Amino acid sequence: MEACHSPQQSNVTSYGATTVAIISLEAFAGMWINAFLVCVLCIAWVKKKTLNSNEKILLLLGCSRFCSLCFSWVYFFLSIIYPNYLYVQPTQQLLVSFRSFFNYSDFLWVSACLCGFYCIKIANFRNRFFIYLKVKVDRIVPWLLLASEIFSLVIGILVYNIIDKAVCKNFNFTRQGRFWKAAIRIEEHFYPIHFLTGFAFSTSFMAVISSAVFLLFSLWRHKCKMQTNSMNILSVDAHIKAMKSILSFFIMYSINFMSLILTLIYSTKYQEHVMFLLYLIQHAFPGVHSLILIFSNPKLEKTLLRILSCVKCKFA
Repeated sequence: MEACHSPQQSNVTSYGATTVAIISLEAFAGMWINAFLVCVLCIAWVKKKTLNSNEKILLLLGCSRFCSLCFSWVYFFLSIIYPNYLYVQPTQQLLVSFRSFFNYSDFLWVSACLCGFYCIKIANFRNRFFIYLKVKVDRIVPWLLLASEIFSLVIGILVYNIIDKAVCKNFNFTRQGRFWKAAIRIEEHFYPIHFLTGFAFSTSFMAVISSAVFLLFSLWRHKCKMQTNSMNILSVDAHIKAMKSILSFFIMYSINFMSLILTLIYSTKYQEHVMFLLYLIQHAFPGVHSLILIFSNPKLEKTLLRILSCVKCKFA
């Protein structure tokens, strides 16, 4: 393995150690939540031999978020504790490309697919195209998820190439020990990645907003026509549950989107306190939103509460 320079001993400050400890607790909590989601769905898959479209999306979402948190935590840990190891080729290229792959898979395509799935399944419109989607959605979902993973893989490969070129161009700087200038020059190569990420996040964000608007409009129309029979009440309940899921995602997605924009602004300014806050938000999103999805699913909620009660009894 080729190294730009010999990795040195860790020279972390107390502030750096504190930030690593906080981010680590947050990341490991998120990994545990998503690992629980994946395990429960895999067990159900083995028992039933099949999964419905909602469970397929949740399974891929849980896997993507678990891996995303793993690579994000490793990158953050190395950047604070052993920053010189990031210049050991191809450590930085692999970490950033894998993190980009799972981030795109999680925050963008799979999450947007989940919102779109709720909208198509629950909203009631007489448009022919919408009726066609409603009938074919269970067949479309697997192909849509496959396409999203392929696209995320392409993005991951592009990111690897961009970072690899940046590291190669800064090889002379690292050989001379001018690591700060090298870090700034490498960060400048992130601008195309930031632009691509911002565009993709905006597109996915628009899909989430559209799903919420369609569901709200469908709920409003249904309530106007609602009578006193139970079927209509059940339909309204389904609308409300879907709206809660989408709105919770919309709020958290908005916060995460703002943190991304601020990351683009402060990425080269090296303001530690601001970047720590942004990292805190970005590492909280995968765990907190997955927890919301678990509590919005009666089966997952029941299983989680049963596990927590067993743990509580063992330590009581």
